[in-house]
Amino acid sequence: MADISLTASMRSNLLSLQNTQSLMDMTQERLSTGKKVNSAIDNPSSYYTAASLNNRASDLNALLDSMGQGIQTIKAANEGIEAITAFAQQAKALANTARDEAVKNVKGSVELTVDDTYTGAAADADKITFTVTNIADGTTREIEFAATEDDDKAATLTALAAALTGAGVKGAAVEDGKVTVEADVGYKIEVTSTAGAFANKVTSTAANNGNENRIKSAAQFDLILEQIDELAADSGYKGVNLLQLNNLKVVFNEDRSSTIEVIGVDASSKGLQLEKAANGWQSNDDVDAAITAVEDAINTLRAMATDFGNNYSIIQNREDFTESLINVLEEGADKLTLADMNEESANMLALQTRQQLAVNSLSLASQAAQSVLRLFS
Repeated sequence: MADISLTASMRSNLLSLQNTQSLMDMTQERLSTGKKVNSAIDNPSSYYTAASLNNRASDLNALLDSMGQGIQTIKAANEGIEAITAFAQQAKALANTARDEAVKNVKGSVELTVDDTYTGAAADADKITFTVTNIADGTTREIEFAATEDDDKAATLTALAAALTGAGVKGAAVEDGKVTVEADVGYKIEVTSTAGAFANKVTSTAANNGNENRIKSAAQFDLILEQIDELAADSGYKGVNLLQLNNLKVVFNEDRSSTIEVIGVDASSKGLQLEKAANGWQSNDDVDAAITAVEDAINTLRAMATDFGNNYSIIQNREDFTESLINVLEEGADKLTLADMNEESANMLALQTRQQLAVNSLSLASQAAQSVLRLFS
């Protein structure tokens, strides 16, 4: 286009139109993108500063998700603790119910109906077999008594009382011509067989020093402990179970210099030092020990809940802070790059007016050339 000669006034108006068009292009870009800085060419300092702020905001956004998942993990553990606490309270109620149940101590007796002139027959021929049963677990042992030769009835009864010893037997004595036997707590003693001269000659009642209701309560107590173990195992979230000694680390900033580690606990029956009911709770001491253990476990669970609650509050506060900080960073970046739409709209209107004026001016500048053209018409 260098071969075309323009008058000074036309060239001046052309340059003005080109500048106006350039400004209109820039203004249109700002109006379409909403930003006054769209690349480093527009403003290197503002562009790179805004990019840095946005990058940090993006990094914190990723950590924000991690914080949220950490909160959910703690919530899962807390739900588990609340349920386990309810089970523990139920176990304590069972133990208290069993404690209120009295242990029945019924003495047994063995009476021989042989006449008073009885003397022991052939050695070991006349026998009585007792079965001693542990009421809690059903295990048994036998005590076999054999009459000694030439013992009369009184001596036989004395020897029979002396034979009733060992685990489960509290004591035995001859009273009113018969043997009275007393069982240890949690045991039952009964005659199960007779032989020789004693066959069909023995009248007996069982000795019982136990309570079946306590056994039922003890079995239910053991079942609750199993449920506590299962519940503790089910309280995980995304592979992290704070109730099974898994630790949780939550990062709060982009360079990982600010963190918190939530220490896991053992909320199983073993971790809470809860043991299965001893001896079917036939002894008051066993029941009292269970009640004490459950009370200690409940206090331990409350302490666990308090610790998790503190950690929950810390992470929640950091999450709220991070959300606010992200807003501050993004707002700062926007202040560096966003355009004022009102101002840009006014600029566009002014540029359009300037463009129309420049076109009119260019038309006026070309009138001299047009006058020359008329000379040839």
